Amino acid sequence: MITSKIIANGILRAISTIVLVAVALYFLYQIQSVLIYLIVALILTLIGNPILDFFKRRLKFKHVFATIATLLIFVLIIAGFIMMFIPLISSQGQNLSLLNTAEIEKNIIQLVNQISAFLESHHIDSSKMLKESNYASKLNFNFIPNFINAILGTISSFGVGLASVLFITFFFLKDRLLFKNGAKKLIPDSHEDQILNSLDKINNLLSRYFIGLLLQLFIVFILYLIVLLIFGAPNAIIIAFLCAVLNIIPYIGPLIASILAAVLTMMSNLGSDFQSEILPTTIYVLIGFWIVQVIDNNLSQPIIFSKSVSSHPLEIFLVILIAGFLFGILGMIVAVPLYTIIKVIGKEFFPENKIIQLLTKDI
Repeated sequence: MITSKIIANGILRAISTIVLVAVALYFLYQIQSVLIYLIVALILTLIGNPILDFFKRRLKFKHVFATIATLLIFVLIIAGFIMMFIPLISSQGQNLSLLNTAEIEKNIIQLVNQISAFLESHHIDSSKMLKESNYASKLNFNFIPNFINAILGTISSFGVGLASVLFITFFFLKDRLLFKNGAKKLIPDSHEDQILNSLDKINNLLSRYFIGLLLQLFIVFILYLIVLLIFGAPNAIIIAFLCAVLNIIPYIGPLIASILAAVLTMMSNLGSDFQSEILPTTIYVLIGFWIVQVIDNNLSQPIIFSKSVSSHPLEIFLVILIAGFLFGILGMIVAVPLYTIIKVIGKEFFPENKIIQLLTKDI
């Protein structure tokens, strides 16, 4: 028989659970920077594991020295990016007009007027529509410097936390066996082998995935840079780097990169004749970018990703597409790593399932 005391206890337990969950979420929100450092350090660890093993097996380094050498490679790469891009951004930032709202508005109005003049010369009335719409008064360009300042603030914060990330990464690499032995004590004996096998496979596949991702971004960056240099686009290295980074977002990223490249190319050529210089250069750059994307989508990306996570290219495409519909851009970015983790866990714990056997036959 259900009494009022049982009901009251149930309500109290439910309220206590809700309060505990709320407190835990609030705590995680308050330490979100630390969580980000841990995630970045974990990704660096996954990338660094093959490098660490190379130093130990091929060069016969001791574990500590191999860890230091691996971390030193990360530091040199980060320093190289800083040394390469900071001077370029400093010297060419004025040309890009990133932080000057008035200059941005002036340049865009000038560009739209040039487009309008070009359309009028070809007897297209849309230019009149553009002028009558009073577009300049409707555009608020203040968001651009605010956005850039937010990015710079994030970079500055990461700069402050960079030492923390590298420090955490060092111990993740150095003490990985210690962490594994510690995990063994927490894992129930009945599932110890399955969980440890899952962790080993996840570590291996995600290490290959993140290395493959870096390789893909590097290939795209080089191809974008070649296109921009061939057609003489100003600020080629900066534009190519920004567009390559956008390729982290599958399928949508390249589209945004094309639009960004077109806008920055036109903005960088202001002062030139629109019909004879700005328009042809922009069209050539867009065609070049689309060719790069065809190469990336049909060759480098499917080969690199399918090999790194042992999944069919169509399988990866469908997973990214479904994650995009369900969770947006963030879902598309994390789709492949999470799907890989789920596949490994499924193979270890449900090996008799026909669907899991089909999906994990290459793992």
